[in-house]
Amino acid sequence: MSYIEVRNLTKTFTVRKKKEKGRFFREKASVRALKDVSFDVEKGELVGYIGPNGAGKSTTVKILSGILTPDGGSVNVGGLVPWRDRKEHVRRVGVVFGQRTQLWWDVPIMDSFTLLKEIYRLRETDWKTRLDELVLRLDLEKLLSVPLRQMSLGQRMRAEVCGSLLHRPELLFLDEPTIGLDAVSKLALRDFLKEENRLNKTTVLLTTHDMEDVAALCSRVMVLGHGSKLFDGDLDELLSRYDTVRIITVRYDGDVSLPPLPEGCEVRREGDTLRVLYDPARVRTAELLALLQDAGAIRELTARMQDTDRLIAKMYQEMEL
Repeated sequence: MSYIEVRNLTKTFTVRKKKEKGRFFREKASVRALKDVSFDVEKGELVGYIGPNGAGKSTTVKILSGILTPDGGSVNVGGLVPWRDRKEHVRRVGVVFGQRTQLWWDVPIMDSFTLLKEIYRLRETDWKTRLDELVLRLDLEKLLSVPLRQMSLGQRMRAEVCGSLLHRPELLFLDEPTIGLDAVSKLALRDFLKEENRLNKTTVLLTTHDMEDVAALCSRVMVLGHGSKLFDGDLDELLSRYDTVRIITVRYDGDVSLPPLPEGCEVRREGDTLRVLYDPARVRTAELLALLQDAGAIRELTARMQDTDRLIAKMYQEMEL
């Protein structure tokens, strides 16, 4: 039996349309947020749950966390039905929302951590041991007396993660955890989450638009669109379908005499810089690098895949999302 079992999950919302001129009442419409979604997640897995806005990701998370009750289907998380066994279930769950806070805004974060101890009815010794561990790993020692509102975004996110993990949850929901963070803060948070998953076997469901987060943290991804599951499998398999462009950027010293490049290469010139776009399935990278080296004295060369935002936009477009 899997830790999370979701079978034929459906959820429909009734929404009011914008009132039209001349009409006294606004019309109502039904929107199916989830349509027969099924999946399993094993204990200790770290799974990316991605899709465009309105795909049904947040609705799924709210059902799995016990906030919403579905219209049909079944959910079992560690032997519990989230909305039926909510009190017991929430003791096993942690949540981190990148654009929302669970800590108190105007008080020192230590006060919030102390209140969470009482909310989850943690024993003093267990809470203190876990708090000391998380404070050290998340570099919060100098921030415990600082109110949340006085912290930078990166500091606030580290504090939020600490608060969500104090009660040692078996399941952690991450919703856009790195949104707005700078590169250093993103890397630090990703490293911490990977270590937490490895050390404590915490099951993690990550919903995000940031493919860099998914690539750094998740080997398995599920893609949701229009309330239906469109893909469930290995991240490399997903990327191999849509990651069809590589970009080589070259800066030269002096004159450049570029020989004819293989068919399918697109060259963009910007002063002394060349950008070459190509499909690695059609053009061998080693062959292309040799031709670029013969074109002149190279000052700097970088090779990367296409922008991840463009990659995922292409995936959504081909899936007709």
